[in-house]
Amino acid sequence: MNRHVITIGAILLASGFISLPNSTSASTRLSSKQAPRAIQVAQSTTVNIATIERSIFDQINQYRASKGLSKLTRNTKIDNQARTHSQNMANGKIPFSHQDFSNRVKSIGIAYNGAAENIAYNQGYKDPATQAVQGWLKSQGHKQNIEGNYSQTGIGVAANSKGEIYFTEIFINNK
Repeated sequence: MNRHVITIGAILLASGFISLPNSTSASTRLSSKQAPRAIQVAQSTTVNIATIERSIFDQINQYRASKGLSKLTRNTKIDNQARTHSQNMANGKIPFSHQDFSNRVKSIGIAYNGAAENIAYNQGYKDPATQAVQGWLKSQGHKQNIEGNYSQTGIGVAANSKGEIYFTEIFINNK
């Protein structure tokens, strides 16, 4: 396990990502500026996916409200795309990345004029949702997505047999 984490860390470091042990996250936006990054998120044991997704949604909206920003509306079509992406990363179909982000957003089937995505994974934490959100808030690129001019969001979480939990949050502005 440690050898696998070190290998992943080395790959992330070599790719220009910042990586800390046993966890990471990344963000991206569909705009002229893209800021993929990776940061520490952490570790968990028992996983209730719906509870984790709801917790992330609530924490993001609480943070936005504390900054005087409008709350996001959760959209099940966006949730489905986010969840599929997390499942694909968790089961190894795709690497931990924003691979095919623009196709994911187009597949949602709603008109939009801005979109962004934050991803993370962690393992072994009692409260994996809070670890993911706090990690995103400590990263400028992720924080920009969270504070961005978006009206809707979708959150998808998936876990694998190793206990790794993958998180995807997609932000959409369709106003």
